[in-house]
Amino acid sequence: MNYIISIRTAIIVFPIISVIFTIPFILHNYHKYGSINPFRVLIIYSFILYMITIYFLVILPLPNKSEVVFKTNMVRLIPLEFIRDFMRETSFDIQNPSTYLHTLMEPCFYTVAFNLLMTVPFGMYMRYYFKCNLKKTIVFSFMLSLFFEITQLTGLYFIYPYAYRVFDVDDLIINTLGGIIGYALMGIIDDYLPTREEIDNKSLKNSMTVSGLRRIAIFYLDSFLFISIFLLLSLFLQIRCLLLIVFVIYYIFVPYMTNGYTLGSKFLNVRLYFEKNRLVNIVFRIVFLFTYYYGIMFFSMYLLVFIRKMMNLNVGRTLLLFALGITMALLFYIVNALILLVSKKHFYDKLFKVSYVSTIKVE
Repeated sequence: MNYIISIRTAIIVFPIISVIFTIPFILHNYHKYGSINPFRVLIIYSFILYMITIYFLVILPLPNKSEVVFKTNMVRLIPLEFIRDFMRETSFDIQNPSTYLHTLMEPCFYTVAFNLLMTVPFGMYMRYYFKCNLKKTIVFSFMLSLFFEITQLTGLYFIYPYAYRVFDVDDLIINTLGGIIGYALMGIIDDYLPTREEIDNKSLKNSMTVSGLRRIAIFYLDSFLFISIFLLLSLFLQIRCLLLIVFVIYYIFVPYMTNGYTLGSKFLNVRLYFEKNRLVNIVFRIVFLFTYYYGIMFFSMYLLVFIRKMMNLNVGRTLLLFALGITMALLFYIVNALILLVSKKHFYDKLFKVSYVSTIKVE
């Protein structure tokens, strides 16, 4: 039952962790490979889910603080003690086959078996995707197990006054053995899977076409960097029109001097190529984009305020009006994002004679 609770908790927490991880994952992949391989996504996110699951299996269920008291037998440093426990506490009799099945259901057996199976996938991930040799897999499996044991020994990093589970050296041995078994198993089945090199090469080949998601990533990365630079400068400089100055430098001066790069597009290895009149098109394009993506929203909010005052709406109808306005704004951005995701271009690309060129080098 405790295992089911831990797995269910991991499934609930997984979407939250995934959302936090997704933005760095997207930026890293576009920076290094220029595209996002679906099989890589499956591997990485399944690894995250797996790690969350085994972590919760180790720490859950959490006891009440009042139940956690000092005990003298919370550290077991004698290796292979689980063998003696198995022989002493189970009904196993090698000469009596009828005891075999019953032994499998006894805690002394399935606890050890679980600790072994728990790290088998870890060894498989280490060999297949992270390209670790056997020595590194053994070290990482041991370090993972040690992390779990220290987590328990410290009372979940001193949240509890004392350890609420036993630090057992046998767990270190068994978990490490599980990683070794996983490493060996992956050696048998990895011939049926694309290699890490094949995944990387396919990603690099796909990078030659700048995808809609890559363009969206550039847009939001540039927005984040621009706002961050402005806020940082505003702490030290008291200059009128500082926002406009930073905007002109970031979105006009820098792309012109670097032949089509913003800081965000440079990091994601994409250059804006203008067929002619580069400076003129840069200026008019950024003014248009600012008006299109921000000006329309600001005007819409101003219009809603004006309508509220003209019609003298009560609080309920005002909230409904603004909810409608926010919904329409979200739909506007969603539709534009879908257009980019599907067609990889927008109507204003042709208007300003601009194209997005990947600068990742493919051997």
